[in-house]
Amino acid sequence: MPAVSIPATKKGDFFVDYEEKVFEDVKAKPGEKALVTFHTVAFEGSIGLVNILQAKRLMRKGFETSILLYGPGVTLGIQRGFPTIGDEAFPGAQNFAKQLEAFMSEGGKVYCCRFALQMLYGHGEHSLVTGIRPINPLDVLDLILLHRNDNAFMIHTWTV
Repeated sequence: MPAVSIPATKKGDFFVDYEEKVFEDVKAKPGEKALVTFHTVAFEGSIGLVNILQAKRLMRKGFETSILLYGPGVTLGIQRGFPTIGDEAFPGAQNFAKQLEAFMSEGGKVYCCRFALQMLYGHGEHSLVTGIRPINPLDVLDLILLHRNDNAFMIHTWTV
């Protein structure tokens, strides 16, 4: 049987060189925009949270940044809680709301498709996290096209 000859890791140790940065720190040029779209279900994976954090990072790099919630992505913007709205039934249960609120407080815009909100998921506009702007389903494509016309950087998040 091979023997393990290195000491066990302990709190405070690290496995990788987290300080080395390989690429330059890219910043937005004046007027550059970014759009992050979400067609993903809340709590079905990490991509919803990860790309909200990416949107925050894009904004902090100087991009005028918007988030679009459509299809199952609207579930990221719905108020939740248990036993009452806003309560965190388990650690991390309010991650989406907290990160979207932080994004908006820093100047980001969040849009939500009214069709998906009502028809697909049975919620009304009153169910949305404060600050999220509901939009007509016909605006979904136009929002993407407007960003394309502005040569915006876009991240499209899809999961099924």
